[in-house]
Parts: sequence; structure tokens; C-alpha cells
Amino acid sequence: MTTDALTLLVVEDNDVDRESLRRAFRKAQVPCTLVMANDGVEALARLRAEGTGALDRPFLVLLDLAMPRMNGLELLRTLRADPQLASVVAFILTTSRRPEDIAEAYALNAAGYFVKDVVGDDGSQLVELLERYWTLAEMPGSRA
Repeated sequence: MTTDALTLLVVEDNDVDRESLRRAFRKAQVPCTLVMANDGVEALARLRAEGTGALDRPFLVLLDLAMPRMNGLELLRTLRADPQLASVVAFILTTSRRPEDIAEAYALNAAGYFVKDVVGDDGSQLVELLERYWTLAEMPGSRA
């Protein structure tokens, strides 16, 4: 369990979806730091950064599947193959309902798989879920 403010790396190439998430967190008044990445390549650079560019641990990742350069499943595969990043807690937020995508995401230990139109335009339920997960779960890299 952590009492620190939520740190969330949002990996999403759609400006409208990124802004919707920002608004949802503001509206819910969830204390958080949102870090944005446009695709898997940019996210990987943020996750591997050191010094002032590094994300404070613990953190959560929320990623889309359909992105240029490196899609969400490719990013998840890369994370799981990297000993330094294998324990990253990642949730999927996507438009894909393909059973193959869902199965692969969970096979790669995604913490959850959410379809954008089910989550809704305001994102309030997703924000609530992520906040509850953050405050109740023991996270890799947590300060004891």
C-alpha cells in the first residue's frame, strides 16, 4: 500500500484521449503526476531514463495498443524481457476487442484490459479504479 501521490505513465498517441484522461484525473481530484508518451519507443525511453528524467518508483503504466513505431503489445513484451522493467504494473486502455489482443495482454501479465468505449468519455470509473489499485496494492519499488 502506498500513500504517495499516484504516478502514471500514459502511453497514448491520440491527443484527445490524453486530454480526456487529464480532465478525468483533475475532475476526480486525484493527487497524481501524469507523464505522457506518444508511443512505445518514447515510453521505453522514459522508463529507462536515469537521473532527472527518471520516473519515481513506484508507478503505473496505462497504455494503448494501436500506436506508431512500437505498439502496446510490443512495449509490454519488451518490458517483460527486461530484468529492470519486468515488474512494471501495466494496464491496457484500447479500442481493440480482439480476443487475441486480450489473451496476449494477459499472457504478458497486464494488470487489466479496458476498452475505451466501455470506460466511457469521462473516464471517471477508470480513474477511480486506478486510484484504488494504487492505494491498496503493494507495488514493486514501494518504500516500506
